[in-house]
Amino acid sequence: MYVELTRTRLRALGRLAMLALLLTGCAADASAANAKGAAAQVGGVPLTIAFNAQAPGPAVPARFLGLSFEAAALTQLGGYAERGDLVTLLRSLGPGVLRFGGITSDENVAWSEGGAPPPWASSTIGPAQLRAIGRLARRSGWRVLLTVGLAHYEPQAAAAEVAAARRALGPYLQAVEIGNEPEAYANHGFRSPPWLPQEYEEEVSDYREVIAARSPGVPIAGPDSTGSGSFMEWGYAEGLAQAPVLLTGHHYPLGCSQSPSIEALLSPAMRGREQKSLETYMAVSRLTGIPLRIDEAGTVSCGGVPGISNTFASALWASGYITQAMADGAAGINLEGNPNNCGGYTPVCAVSPAAAAAGRLTAEPSFYALLMARSLVGYRPLPTTLTGQGEPNVQALALLGPRRTVKLLVCDYEPSGSPLLDLSVGVGSGPRRAQVLSLAGPGQQATAGVTLGERRVPASGSWPEPRRLPAASVRGGYVSLSMAPSTAVLVTVTPAAPKRRALTDRAGARADARQPALGAVMRMTFQPAFRGARK
Repeated sequence: MYVELTRTRLRALGRLAMLALLLTGCAADASAANAKGAAAQVGGVPLTIAFNAQAPGPAVPARFLGLSFEAAALTQLGGYAERGDLVTLLRSLGPGVLRFGGITSDENVAWSEGGAPPPWASSTIGPAQLRAIGRLARRSGWRVLLTVGLAHYEPQAAAAEVAAARRALGPYLQAVEIGNEPEAYANHGFRSPPWLPQEYEEEVSDYREVIAARSPGVPIAGPDSTGSGSFMEWGYAEGLAQAPVLLTGHHYPLGCSQSPSIEALLSPAMRGREQKSLETYMAVSRLTGIPLRIDEAGTVSCGGVPGISNTFASALWASGYITQAMADGAAGINLEGNPNNCGGYTPVCAVSPAAAAAGRLTAEPSFYALLMARSLVGYRPLPTTLTGQGEPNVQALALLGPRRTVKLLVCDYEPSGSPLLDLSVGVGSGPRRAQVLSLAGPGQQATAGVTLGERRVPASGSWPEPRRLPAASVRGGYVSLSMAPSTAVLVTVTPAAPKRRALTDRAGARADARQPALGAVMRMTFQPAFRGARK
């Protein structure tokens, strides 16, 4: 590989850092390859990543990561405060937000303090269950976002539940949501059409008045909408009418599709739609000045689809979407789960009734995406763009941290068997070290065998990052490494401790000048070698 620095462009673009990704491609005739058993012609496909190190965004919030469960699972998960591995699993992710809500908070679960539950309820929660959740929060360090039901209009019951939650959780009560996906109430028969945002806000105001009488100052979040499609109307109305501490909404890229696929989930077209969705969410956030949290997210709604939601593909998708949300300035994201359904969209679950009874939860593929993202918390996203011929099925985000440390997360969504991805990153003059944390699996369809840093999450639930990670080559101011397809890598480039010394000769000065700064532009040419036929 030959690298040439273009000095005129360096002067023109100043401190815009350009990274060159060179993806080898194969243009092979399948029948000829099979007949001859040899490689066919190979052509290089240049891809370029650029990031602006001089324009970092706000730091990723401390509690950016989270999990979400149905209200119906609250009793079960509260029991894991004293047994099982849930506490350890949560601690492995660092401080986060645990949300209880979903459709069961409106349709199935009622508040009860010992009396007969309403006829519509199939289960109840009461003070004892909230105290158990309080113990889980204190032991894990996680806060709780609680949804109270609105579909069945019972403001007094909601006020009693919030008062009990405040006593049980104290400072660990992040906020209270009133109703789940309220814009769909008319579709589910809970309200008569037309059901408008103004009507919803009137009912929320009624709830808030009763809640405030018993629990003054409890923070409110909402509107917990189905997705960004309705958020410009419903989210903006919520921001104006309620001034919540947090705007909330959901995201399921494949919706409740009749024919979802991994190919669609990981396609460039899907990432484009997701970017537009986040832009809508964040536009409302900026208009109202209220932070936005994607408090429920998964691959396919309606419980997920086995063969998609429980595969390594879900980990690749989650890695990309989490970083996309970070780059756009979201306040956080909660991946939806079900502790009793390992075939759906869940980061953790029990593989059997016996495991559920004991609280033995298993880390599913999407949990590894959360683990990978935890080290990005506190870092500042940098404006990052990727350009190339066609629509490269690659995603990247650079983030800036203390002491000019740069983290670069790259996701290669190409299927297994595709060519390797050769990555070259300009990191500036002076000594640097680069370490690589890799998220990998046997294939996009795999439901087991996922690793992070070549490690699986053990039965204990504790996953400390390896002390020693593979090093990437650092030469002449560039970091170089190769990525396998269907993987994600987190490259951490750390400057060495500064050393003050004078250059003693002209040769030393010329060598230092040839090394690119963290704002250099480079043009690269590449003579690709055969890496294997693209499937």
